Amino acid sequence: MSLQFAFDNSYARLPGHFYSRIDPTPVRAPVLLALNHALCGTLGLDAQALSGSEGLAVLSGNAVPPGAEPLAQVYAGHQFGGWVPRLGDGRAVLLGELTGSDGQRWDLQLKGAGPTPYSRNGDGRAWMGPVLREYLVSEAMHALGIPTTRALAAVATGEAVLREMPLPGAVLTRVARSHIRVGTFQYFAAREDHDALQRLTSHVIARHYPEADGALGLLEAVVEAQARLIAKWMGVGFIHGVMNTDNMSVAGETIDYGPCAFMDAYDPMQVFSSIDHMGRYAYGRQPDVAVWNLAQLATALLPLMGERDAAVSRATEAVHRFPEVFGAAWLSEFRGKLGLERAEEEDGALISALLDRMASQGADFTNTFRALGHGTARAQFADPAAFDGWAEAWQARLAREGGTAETRVAAILSRNPGVIPRTHRIEAAIDAAVGGDMSPFETLHAALARPFEDDADLSRPPSEAEAVTQTFCGT
Repeated sequence: MSLQFAFDNSYARLPGHFYSRIDPTPVRAPVLLALNHALCGTLGLDAQALSGSEGLAVLSGNAVPPGAEPLAQVYAGHQFGGWVPRLGDGRAVLLGELTGSDGQRWDLQLKGAGPTPYSRNGDGRAWMGPVLREYLVSEAMHALGIPTTRALAAVATGEAVLREMPLPGAVLTRVARSHIRVGTFQYFAAREDHDALQRLTSHVIARHYPEADGALGLLEAVVEAQARLIAKWMGVGFIHGVMNTDNMSVAGETIDYGPCAFMDAYDPMQVFSSIDHMGRYAYGRQPDVAVWNLAQLATALLPLMGERDAAVSRATEAVHRFPEVFGAAWLSEFRGKLGLERAEEEDGALISALLDRMASQGADFTNTFRALGHGTARAQFADPAAFDGWAEAWQARLAREGGTAETRVAAILSRNPGVIPRTHRIEAAIDAAVGGDMSPFETLHAALARPFEDDADLSRPPSEAEAVTQTFCGT
């Protein structure tokens, strides 16, 4: 094979009960749908070669490149609060790890690569819709500066996947700093396998948090990383949709884009996921869920923290730091959205007052903040007077901030995207792709790579007929 992958697979060097070695299942007639040329450069891969027949064979799972050590990771997790003692990669195969031109170690994983020992009677496949959705949303998150797994390629398999009906199959090549989850720690803790817990802890510290001191230091680092991540989600109106502990990366990246969505009209209790009947993972509940998940990580790590009572005290203190770190990060995000850099004591009240008015008026989240930079925000409100009362206080706060009007406008526009992956646009792109037309996907993907530019068409909220009220995970 002329296409070269410089694999160095640290996870595969962990003991065998951390995973199952398994090759991807070949597909009938692979066709390349999308390839991320910029990410190829970061990974030190030849995009032209990856676009050819050899590359397509790897990206579809039809060939295993030299140096790869394919495996499916095992983990457990709480799903909607219910404990599942054994989950694992039910439709994903980790090919191996590459060190990029940025010096970062990256996992290269095929998602939708066929059944594994953890498929639980599933087919191990993905259909084209969720693959293209994850490609678009994860790359949009990257362009917005939010830590995330990324999409290297999407490949149609030429085979049907049976869900409620036959649907076209696809494979996503996903890139991540790692695929280790809170649920990975839970799996070994539940089995009281303290040796495996220690090995996993040492591995994660070496890979992600080399400054961390032992299990407590790791917990503290993950708490901080998650607090900053969730604050960034909140700042762009992102709803993950399925924040189970097996979907929380200990690397602090957004992972597992299933029934995710970006809000249109602001509603702190907005839910899209078709299976979230109680609103557990609503937009406004995401910080609280993150704390709950981190408490599960803390519980899993307790056996490595010494005497039980002291360990519980230290772990509790670490988890209880989340609100402080999150609160500071949230204020920083939303201050920036209002064009503010300096901190004043009443800034939180000013931000909350705007959000309350947006909620009561059904104002579009993204467009309202973007319009602050263009001076047209009052038009986002059904009753513009609701904005006017708040705007007076905001203008007074901006005056205390100082600087010129031009610099303030530039600051606001640099922190508030004009283009986000709105769900109705994603669904339209998927529908076209299923029909053989990738041009709407390509147009949307190109715009999402430049989120801080204005696009009158793509920034338009959905009409009543276009609105998507439910999203699905695709499994």
